[in-house]
Amino acid sequence: MTKPKYFLYARKSTEDDDKQVMSIEAQLFELREFASRENLEILEEFQESKSAKSPGRDVFGVMMARIEKLGGVGILAWHPDRLARNSIDGGRIIYAVDTSKIVSLRFPTFWFEPTPQGLFMLQVAFGQSKYYSDNLKQNVERGMRQKLRRGEWLTHAPLGYVNNQKTRNIEPDLVKSKVIVRAFEEYEKGTYNFATLSHFLAEHGVAQRSGKPLVKVSVKTMLTNRAYLGFTKHNGEYFPGNFVPILSPSLFEAVQKRLAERAHTRCKRNVHDFPFVGLFKCGECGSMITAQWCKGNGGRYRYYRCTKKKGKCSQKYLVEHELARQVKEQLQLISLPETWTDYMLKKVEDFEQTEIHASGSRLEQAKEDLKKLEAKLSALVDLHLNGDIEREIYLTKKDTLMRQKLSLQAKSSSARAERKNWVEPLRRWILDSKHAGFLASKENLHEMRDFLRSFGTNLALKDKTILISFCPPSIFARTRKADFISSPTITPEASPIFSLDAEGVSSCERGWDRTIDLCLIRTAFYH
Repeated sequence: MTKPKYFLYARKSTEDDDKQVMSIEAQLFELREFASRENLEILEEFQESKSAKSPGRDVFGVMMARIEKLGGVGILAWHPDRLARNSIDGGRIIYAVDTSKIVSLRFPTFWFEPTPQGLFMLQVAFGQSKYYSDNLKQNVERGMRQKLRRGEWLTHAPLGYVNNQKTRNIEPDLVKSKVIVRAFEEYEKGTYNFATLSHFLAEHGVAQRSGKPLVKVSVKTMLTNRAYLGFTKHNGEYFPGNFVPILSPSLFEAVQKRLAERAHTRCKRNVHDFPFVGLFKCGECGSMITAQWCKGNGGRYRYYRCTKKKGKCSQKYLVEHELARQVKEQLQLISLPETWTDYMLKKVEDFEQTEIHASGSRLEQAKEDLKKLEAKLSALVDLHLNGDIEREIYLTKKDTLMRQKLSLQAKSSSARAERKNWVEPLRRWILDSKHAGFLASKENLHEMRDFLRSFGTNLALKDKTILISFCPPSIFARTRKADFISSPTITPEASPIFSLDAEGVSSCERGWDRTIDLCLIRTAFYH
């Protein structure tokens, strides 16, 4: 059976950012390391910040729709509770396993196999996740309801108050509460606006933690905060508090009236989505390429052009669909056919096994040498303690042996790391080259942009033509691939370039693998 390809999924809840088991960045790092150790091919990565206690996650829905359409794929996640904490999403995953849409689920912290026992344990894991969410929600809500009944403040104290750890409530700050009252009085008179009032507050010690004056929105929030009347707020509803208010109702209402008089409708700024902005530079003057909307031929189009911030530039506009077409052409040129990537990945596994065997031999030899050196050091210490050699000779010999030991330890560490220095980058490059062909057949411009940022360099636009530099292995692959354009049905086994020579070595091994491995990978990745 062919090894399944995996969708990587990482999630954290926005509701409890400070109490996350692992952040998305940490999950991605751990999962990529796990995939590397287990030789798992990641087809695509999905990540989102949304609670899984109820259905409706957009990214999760897109991933499951992709799985149900493709079939025969796997999911790689940190733990089952990252995938689902509700019965609908959990049942959807289990049903996909039952129907062989999902053929593998891999977790670094949880064991699973697509067997009746494995499905039962997966249901138990999903059930435990749901129970944890439901129980935690009830406990938190019960505690908050009790605090509201007692009239206690639920969170960090607002400006002008301080938290009292003994009473579990808030109380007015002796100085800042008076400054807040004075600020309300001055604003009610019309003496200050938001900007000048923030400086007034800063001069009297009410500012941000960094010492800077409050921003305008913070000043407005302060002027509308009903906590100064003795109320506490939860889920949009106000409740009477048992803490001391610092404002009179008449002053608060006068300020609200003043705010209403000064209020005006805020204009919303349109946010444009230009996928390739910030990616290319002008090939003539070196300025960045920007984008804008233009009308013509009965419609609105997105054009990319030089910002001309470095002076006069003669470069013209380029419409977005033409830019996208050129990007697809570049991706198609450096992509590798699936038959080639499968063959090369198999060869990489052979290379890896060879390296493991060779590094294992070197490690064994290094361990043996270290044992001998430790024996020499032990014998030297015994000679010194018995008084058979002088201290000066002992110190000189010990210094020599210690330096030799340090050198052997460095060689041992080098032998452990040598395989990863070029085998793993080679595998990633093959998978990226395969992914380039996948992107060239799609219309997701944002994924193309992200791929070019990580895979290409020196991206430029000149004379309505994009210029992209790729690593030496990709350039070699593009040249080799051009030789096969006239014979698209050639496979690694049927092609003359893969035939055996008189020594029994295929020309693929002699021309492709050896060139990529020894000449390119070791120079482009190892060094």
